Amino acid sequence: MDPQREYALMMTRRHFFGRSALGLGTAALADLLGSGLLRASGAESGGLHHAAKANHVIYLFMSGGPSHHDLWDYKPKMNDMFGEQLPDHIRGGQRVTGMTANQKNGFPLAPSKYKFTLQENHDKGVWVSELLPHTATVVKDLCVVHTAFTEAINHDPAITYIQTGSQIPGRPSLGAWVSYGLGSLNEDLPGYVVMHAKSSFPEQSLFNRLWGTGFMPSDHQGILLRSEGDPVLFLSNPVGVSRTDRRAQLDALAAINQGQYERFADPEVLSRIRQHEMAYKMQASVPELMDLSGESNSTFELYGEAARKPGTFAACCLNARRLAERGVRNIQIFHRGWDAHGNLPKEHESQCKDIDQGCAALIKDLKRRGMLDDTLVIWGGEFGRTAYCQGNLKRENYGRDHHPRCFTVWMAGGGVKPGITYGKTDDYSYNIANEDGAPMDPQPNKEHWTPGTMHIHDLNATILHLLGIDHTRLTYRYQGRDFRLTDVHGHVIHDLIA
Repeated sequence: MDPQREYALMMTRRHFFGRSALGLGTAALADLLGSGLLRASGAESGGLHHAAKANHVIYLFMSGGPSHHDLWDYKPKMNDMFGEQLPDHIRGGQRVTGMTANQKNGFPLAPSKYKFTLQENHDKGVWVSELLPHTATVVKDLCVVHTAFTEAINHDPAITYIQTGSQIPGRPSLGAWVSYGLGSLNEDLPGYVVMHAKSSFPEQSLFNRLWGTGFMPSDHQGILLRSEGDPVLFLSNPVGVSRTDRRAQLDALAAINQGQYERFADPEVLSRIRQHEMAYKMQASVPELMDLSGESNSTFELYGEAARKPGTFAACCLNARRLAERGVRNIQIFHRGWDAHGNLPKEHESQCKDIDQGCAALIKDLKRRGMLDDTLVIWGGEFGRTAYCQGNLKRENYGRDHHPRCFTVWMAGGGVKPGITYGKTDDYSYNIANEDGAPMDPQPNKEHWTPGTMHIHDLNATILHLLGIDHTRLTYRYQGRDFRLTDVHGHVIHDLIA
């Protein structure tokens, strides 16, 4: 809501509360502020615009672009084409990055060096790489989408795009939109929590705008949980300051801020009041949350010994389950290091060792606790990687460039159909293909969705739909315009919904 509109509403509040009985004033305020009150009531009833299938989202984000060629999208035809040039008609003049556009050896095909096995699901089966033996055990719970795509071809615009709906920084993140629309289910914890898992290849930087609020009130931003020191910065009181002292300080500050708000009607002042109160509550709730000593040995056996080490991906997955258990709606784990331009086997083998058991354990843990039905788990990155090699081509060691034209994302729980594969790619996993296997334009007309495809706007629209939100109706007015996560695009993919 822009400040001018908020000021006008503030004046109207004063008018009604000053001249009307409580009942009439409340009715008038409900009419004027309907969207906000609907958000509050919608959160309690399990959705904003319709019944929700999911109440929580756990987003496992593989920052840098994991290779669908080496993990999920098996292309046996390429095995006999090692070193051959990618056919011109397959690339079709599509944009490539400056890192491979002028390389001397052209675009030599690099078939994956890894073995794939066809895992039985509830559909036609799904091919899974030997790099993901644990994840292979839960494919009956996964909806594996091979045809995600984006227009962005470099990291910063691509990750900004999938996280905020725009390649240009400054928009609210997915988690901020969920917080704004549905609020939190636990008044002692934030509605949006972010964790950074440790990686051996932390190549890409992560900016806090990826879990920020853009032009929304700042109390909807993601709270970053750290693995060292205080879980949240400045969570502990300074030496010599008691909890009673802190409470008195906050009460005094809230009174000053409330006076400031009544004078200027700046909604950010109210956001600061709410943030201070949340920080106070988190001083008690977060230490209990981060204490894993009460978890059983069988739980650590499920997640692996790495889960006992703070900051590992497995530990983050275990904490994600605990957060969802306590009512946090949106949890995001970032795992960096998937940008394998050079030594992909060395890097992806390490990365998969980091995340494989944690991913599978999270699905199994949620399921055995009866939480998977209303918890949506998502795995994926900002784009995929090319069928051709970047740099010198060797069977035992190759690199791949960025590839936005098609890549693999999987989802589980939260109202998604379990055990299915969706979408088809050509023999090189370079283009989305039709049923005959011929490459096709996934978006010939942005106003119409092409069956079998999933643009990142479609992914976000579907996530919101599962949470009970119509992505076209969840808007925020800023500088005279109503913004939304999916901008003017996005289609809910009902084919994926149970």
